[in-house]
Amino acid sequence: MGVATKLSFCDVMTGRDPTEGILITLPPHRGPVTLTFDLHNRETFSPEQVKTNRAYARYTAVIGALTMDNTLISRAAIQSEFRTASDLVDRISGGAGPGGLKAVAPTGTEHVTIMIPEREDKVSLLGEKLTVERPDGSATYPSPGRPIAIISNVMIEYRPAPPPRTGGRR
Repeated sequence: MGVATKLSFCDVMTGRDPTEGILITLPPHRGPVTLTFDLHNRETFSPEQVKTNRAYARYTAVIGALTMDNTLISRAAIQSEFRTASDLVDRISGGAGPGGLKAVAPTGTEHVTIMIPEREDKVSLLGEKLTVERPDGSATYPSPGRPIAIISNVMIEYRPAPPPRTGGRR
């Protein structure tokens, strides 16, 4: 939970199996469903690095929206840079750090809109890869089970399915 925004934040993990992603169950609907969310990079915040001007990083995270049979619906990406605490979207509560804050915090915001086909009743958001560039070099992290991004503000927009027919008079 965000301390200032009160938003719920959720880590996006890398992987190849849709059941290991963030699962979003869709209500009965007619027509496509519009899925929207904010995508953020993950910064492991260090006040000491900020104070000594060694906190620079550029993050590029790529995630996919998949059907449960592992069909890619769409991809989303975010690229952001971190230098100071003002680059953070929020701080997350529930950690062991000072003031009960987690060391990981969202940075950067990319608003994402994905159209989910009518036939789908569940989708998975799953990380593909993260590239981190720092003054001392860069690295790419594609291995399964690694948190590479954060989402917030998840919403769905849909047209409800018609009510089931009851066996009444004809």
